[in-house]
Amino acid sequence: MEPLLISESGGRRGPLRASLTAGVDHALAGLVRAMNCYYSNLIEGHDTHPIDIERALKADFSEDPEKRDLQLEARAHITTQEWIDAGGLDGRAASSEGLKETHRRFCEMLPEDLLWVKGFKDGERIKVIPGEFREHDVKVGEHIAISPGAVPRFMKRFEEAYRKPGKVDSIIAAATAHHRFAWVHPFIDGNGRVGRLMSYAMLREALDTGGVWSVARGLARSIEDYKRHLAVCDQRRRNDLDGRGTLSEEALANFATYFLTTCLDQIAFMERLVQPGELSGRMLIWAEEEVKADRLPPKTGQLLEAILYRGELPKGDVETLLGVSERTARRLYSALMERGVLTSERKQAPLRLAFPAVLASRWMPGLFPDKKDKH
Repeated sequence: MEPLLISESGGRRGPLRASLTAGVDHALAGLVRAMNCYYSNLIEGHDTHPIDIERALKADFSEDPEKRDLQLEARAHITTQEWIDAGGLDGRAASSEGLKETHRRFCEMLPEDLLWVKGFKDGERIKVIPGEFREHDVKVGEHIAISPGAVPRFMKRFEEAYRKPGKVDSIIAAATAHHRFAWVHPFIDGNGRVGRLMSYAMLREALDTGGVWSVARGLARSIEDYKRHLAVCDQRRRNDLDGRGTLSEEALANFATYFLTTCLDQIAFMERLVQPGELSGRMLIWAEEEVKADRLPPKTGQLLEAILYRGELPKGDVETLLGVSERTARRLYSALMERGVLTSERKQAPLRLAFPAVLASRWMPGLFPDKKDKH
């Protein structure tokens, strides 16, 4: 699978923590987890809208068994990413140990029906063992992956290459490791999602992203290019000018360019969405409509705007800020908490913004497709 990184001598080497307040940063990261889950699953052909994902996180499951299974799958993905966002993979995103734990955490929460895959033989079904490298041969498209017995040896080399790259190399490595992991295909199933979570974790650590953007949306929106680049990277070295490994360095460099360009596109997209003036305007328009329709109390917009710019607000400060009675203040923020727009970790904790999926099309247009609110 060499080369794993792109050489400086080859001439082929040619980021977002938006200025968000801490409270908004935290809330946005939660919505981005749902977005990342949605697009990563969509790449695998599983369409579970973030509204249904949000319901799954509240144990509100569909009565349809197939939809319920997909909701459970989404909950497994988000729970695993929450662990990554809490630093669970720091320093070991590309290690065999870290990748096995990522796979285990994701797969052990899956429903039974999603833990079986088809084998090479007609009618053969193979059970996915969470956190264990495969013991069977696999073929992905035209690519026949290395033999099961070779997986530990290749993953050891994989870990050596990607363990401690330099600052620039760590960013490029998030792209090159993405393909090389898929090429080894160490697990019998779940490699796509684990690989994207690995790259997410590597970029999170290298760029201090804060979890407020994800490459998965860009990959899903250019899925044909994504799959084409992955397939081209499987090709062998063309000539003496194409690196020194067995596989094509030029193809790997082209994939890295595509992958990192996609990252930049997603960073720019999120930067536009979270510009305080723009975000505030969309939130205030929504609040004004809700107040006029008598679905929320007056001064809703003022409270939301204050929390947006401050990051959080003690509950006791609401009455002074808005010039209302304690009872009115409590009624106001309670109504917003009931709508999922504000959150508070405990009774005495300050108020913070939340970004419910059902309002994403209004507050964060384009983040993911609209959907009618059906159960």
